Amino acid sequence: MIENLLAGFSLFMAPTSLLALAVGVVIGMVIGAIPGMSTVMAVSIVLPFTFGLDPTASILLLLGIYKGGMFGGSISAILINTPGTPAASCTMLDGYPMSQKGQARPALEMALFASCFGDMISNFVLIAFAAWLASFALDFGPPELFALVVFALTIVAGVAADQIAKGFIAMAVGLLMATVGLDLIAGTHRFTFGHVDLSAGLSLVPVLIGLFAIPEVLENFSSKDKSDEVTPDVTGTKLGARRFFSHWRTLFRGSFIGVILGVVPGLGPTPAAFFSYGSARRKSPEPESFGKGNIDGVAAAESANSAVGGSSMVPLLALGIPGDVVTAVILGAFMIHGLQPGPLMFESNMDLIYAIFMGLIAGSIILFVLGKASVGVLSKILNLRPSILLPTVLVLCVYGSYAVNKNMFDVLVMFMVGVFGYLMVKLNFPRAPLLIGFVLGPLLEDNFRQSLLIGQGEISFFFSSKISILFWGFTAVYLLSQFGGSLIKWFKNQKIEHAT
Repeated sequence: MIENLLAGFSLFMAPTSLLALAVGVVIGMVIGAIPGMSTVMAVSIVLPFTFGLDPTASILLLLGIYKGGMFGGSISAILINTPGTPAASCTMLDGYPMSQKGQARPALEMALFASCFGDMISNFVLIAFAAWLASFALDFGPPELFALVVFALTIVAGVAADQIAKGFIAMAVGLLMATVGLDLIAGTHRFTFGHVDLSAGLSLVPVLIGLFAIPEVLENFSSKDKSDEVTPDVTGTKLGARRFFSHWRTLFRGSFIGVILGVVPGLGPTPAAFFSYGSARRKSPEPESFGKGNIDGVAAAESANSAVGGSSMVPLLALGIPGDVVTAVILGAFMIHGLQPGPLMFESNMDLIYAIFMGLIAGSIILFVLGKASVGVLSKILNLRPSILLPTVLVLCVYGSYAVNKNMFDVLVMFMVGVFGYLMVKLNFPRAPLLIGFVLGPLLEDNFRQSLLIGQGEISFFFSSKISILFWGFTAVYLLSQFGGSLIKWFKNQKIEHAT
């Protein structure tokens, strides 16, 4: 263990690793502060640039973007009432009213401090429980992994709230896209339509960029509301340590909520922020002040959405299951470097695991230092003209897609997926289920077919262990909880119609 710890420290302290982490935090803050330029988009665009880096620097760069983006989104939310990321839409509810009252500085500092606080809490949760969960996962065989992936996909598809059907449709499309290419067992071509470039399947990076970056660019190009904003003044007195820690109950509650929801695959930071905000409002002695500039609302939202970051890495590192869209991209980075997150990684690459743990803690510290020093500068980025910003993003998208295999066909795939993603946005279909379905599709299929081979075609083999039965039970309970209410409501309506 000491040897692995020292080796991990050596990997982490490499100049490229430290530089990558710091650069990632800066990129995340900048992109997060620009409305429409999401953290997922930033991670997707930067992913191709990690090919020439070593695995440690690559992962730390993406994790730095994730951390910086969570805080960056709150800057535009507080200053101009436009959240830079979806999770920051909750911060906007009280952050912008504070800015209008001349309290922009304490609002921004609370967003930064709460982000770092929640992020650090989730880091320690990851360090404490990832190895334990990975050791438990060593008991997983093909039927257990198949049941786990089905459960994860069910949750991912079901997080679309009132549009669960659209979530399942999007997930099914992602699974279908994952089948394109050569069948490794039967050796047959699937959905290639005689096109040689499709024999290897659809590349992850063009699909990622097309699904998340291109729709944002098209949405911004087509937006009619392009009025220039005046750079807001970052005014108000400093927050101060005493005032910050006076909100400790809200901070711990928000961090706890973020950690719990972050471990569940597919939920992400946005539901955590709103759940924490609602909880803080219920517990507050002045609930009517929420939405009018209560700093407790900023603390609740930011501590929760940032706490998702570290905890969402728990299922990724321990089980190989991405906790949200960003960790799905990070999973792609692991795969690009020939690494497969999961239980075996804790045996064969423990030095890299330790380096990631150290990077997560250091990233929170770097975010605190850089965030405090650059709030005023970042607020000016909000005024970049779309005529400069959007073409630059589009060029990076094209380069990123081409850099994977140096193949123009990947650029075509990116644009085709981008148009499809734009239609999904317009039709209000969630894109996260499609991406995670595409990423987990091969794992789902491989374990399904292996289970059939080992069990000699017996369906009962899928229920042959306590672990698989447990996950099938979780899946059934989740589906019943999602669809049961709708069925009960339908039956009640039928009875009322028959009675009348």
